[in-house]
Amino acid sequence: MKKLVYTVFVLMAMLVVNNAFAQAKGRENLPNFDNRLYHFGFLLSTNTSSFFLDYKPDFSFNDSLLGIENVPQSGFNLALLASFNPIKNVNLRFVPGLSFQDRGLNYTFLTADNKVETFLKRTESVWLQFPLELKLRTNRVGNFAAYALVGGSYGIDMQSQKDVDESVAGKIVIKLQKTDMTIDAGGGFVFFLPFFKFGIEMKTCFGTKDILIQENNQFTDPISKLRTRTFVFSLCFEG
Repeated sequence: MKKLVYTVFVLMAMLVVNNAFAQAKGRENLPNFDNRLYHFGFLLSTNTSSFFLDYKPDFSFNDSLLGIENVPQSGFNLALLASFNPIKNVNLRFVPGLSFQDRGLNYTFLTADNKVETFLKRTESVWLQFPLELKLRTNRVGNFAAYALVGGSYGIDMQSQKDVDESVAGKIVIKLQKTDMTIDAGGGFVFFLPFFKFGIEMKTCFGTKDILIQENNQFTDPISKLRTRTFVFSLCFEG
């Protein structure tokens, strides 16, 4: 399913870009678009999520725990976009939406009979995000432009397992805080089409707070901090 989503995204991007370049030598599309004080749109995105992992200073791997591997997982985002455009080529964007994220930590243990055993502990989250971004764009060259963006986001995990009862779940769960804050940076390309503006955007979101809840078990004891890291690839539709 995830491979299908990525394939659809790539095909959509290729079709729109091909159409945009086919019109590059023609008339200028949406000539008055940049004169608008504000405009709206939406984003369809895929993401790859992982952790920044810090070990406790006094922790050393013992005979049972051999290592912890960060295992990135894929997901997708759906977001609305509101853009305030006070100055030419400078936009302030508010992009609220849902982000379905999945992360994994792979633990390797040595058992009593000298066998290696691994456990993949996954954390699935549905974040309600509120990003605020500053977008700086180049001048148009025909129906094409490029841009950079920087900003931050506040998120609430709507699927948080913070209060899950492990005796009921039947397994040890890595519990994460319900909220997170990120610093976002990235850029992209804009194509002005006859009826809307299309963008291809890539950005990375760096978590600024430790979201790990210490549970005094073999999975959380070695870790000092867990911070989120997410790479997002988006198709932007603005009108």
